[in-house]
Amino acid sequence: MTADWLGLGMFIGALLLLAAGYPVAFSLGGVAIAFGLLGTVLGAFDPIFVSAMPSRIFGIMSNYTLLAIPYFIFLGAMLEKTGIAERLLETIGILFGRVRGGLALAVVIVGALLAATTGVVAATVVAMGLISLPIMLRYGYNKELATGVIAASGTLGQIIPPSVVLVVLGDQLGVSVGDLFIGSVVPGLLMAGAFAAHVLIVALVRPELAPALPAEVRKISGVSLWQRVIGAMVPPLILILLVLGSIFFGLATPTEAGAVGSLGVLLLAAANRQLSWRALEKVCDATLRISAMVMFILIGSTAFSLVFRGLNGDRLVFDVLSNLPGGQVGFLLVSMGIIFALGFFIDFFEIAFIVVPIFQPVAESLGMDLVWYGVSN
Repeated sequence: MTADWLGLGMFIGALLLLAAGYPVAFSLGGVAIAFGLLGTVLGAFDPIFVSAMPSRIFGIMSNYTLLAIPYFIFLGAMLEKTGIAERLLETIGILFGRVRGGLALAVVIVGALLAATTGVVAATVVAMGLISLPIMLRYGYNKELATGVIAASGTLGQIIPPSVVLVVLGDQLGVSVGDLFIGSVVPGLLMAGAFAAHVLIVALVRPELAPALPAEVRKISGVSLWQRVIGAMVPPLILILLVLGSIFFGLATPTEAGAVGSLGVLLLAAANRQLSWRALEKVCDATLRISAMVMFILIGSTAFSLVFRGLNGDRLVFDVLSNLPGGQVGFLLVSMGIIFALGFFIDFFEIAFIVVPIFQPVAESLGMDLVWYGVSN
């Protein structure tokens, strides 16, 4: 009984540290060490569990699937740092500028394209925020609408493949990343369509919130406009074909497709004369930082899960969640509610490492398809 309470206290302690702003990796690792020692003193935790930690860490570092993470991060950072994303957003903004809400609609479209090219939320939000927000505010867009569209469109990188989040989720659920990619295409496009529909409805009902661009701003038109549209949109579409096409047609694994995409974006930056040592340095630095963050979080979550299971916390959670009223529907609603609430405080990387391994056995015991469950959450 003591172990059950310690397991519950461990989960609450981790959430309190995260809410206080401590780094996720150190919060999880610190809680694991503290409750492991406390459980050993109280006789509720067998230290033999700790002996599995080195092999777990070695398994993380040698995981071929997780190698896709730095590739996709590199791809997204390269698009941002070399100005390819900026040119794409400016071009589509001009194309839809004559429509009310056209700039906001362009943000949604570019968000979907960048998501389908990189799958990195940070790169998408930063690129669109720095480029589009000042322009939208300059031409009279409502602040709430402008920032909301940018934030919402940036999150498309979590659901539209290739997504770094889906790579991590596939590893945690123990399912094929390629199957998750295929399963998330339609939901991702539906979400992008819902965002676009919202923008159009707002512009129709309250046109003062999302005005069209003045005619003098849309200086380019005719053949010149379409040449620019083709020049800005074709390269990202080629990248999408290289990355997603190679996965969907079984020509490459997600890791191999990420490598192909990284090479493709290097060639694209060089063709646009945007590739320099300074830009490459910035891209590599961003890739290293984000990849290291993900790996440290994964190591911390591994320590957390080992101690949590040693304290029988997983059994307690399994008993509670598997006996919820409503069966599969009840469990799905509760798990989605918990993930939604945690999303206010922590990123989905942390959510995937903390709660998904706890939910996965319950979903499996209830007979749910894990690919469907992963996409739905």
